[in-house]
Amino acid sequence: MSDVVNSAVDALNAKMGGFEDGTAKFIIKDEGSVMIDSDGARAGDEEADVTLTASRETFEGMLNGDVNPTTAFMTGKLKVDGNMGLAMKLGSALA
Repeated sequence: MSDVVNSAVDALNAKMGGFEDGTAKFIIKDEGSVMIDSDGARAGDEEADVTLTASRETFEGMLNGDVNPTTAFMTGKLKVDGNMGLAMKLGSALA
């Protein structure tokens, strides 16, 4: 597993803990993927209600507050597949 994925899991768990509204998957290009559900974040690649795909730089920027998730989506730096409402709730939780 990638160090980037391990760091992402730690950062997501510290920032938001569990995500009660469903399951989400972050695909970090060329690094791996992170699942988020009511138990928190973990490395994984299962089916999810919403899948968000971004580069390492965009993902790290969203985690540290330098990149707004909505702006990343609108500019094509963040791809969303699945439940858009859930993606918006997740974006708010990251902010």
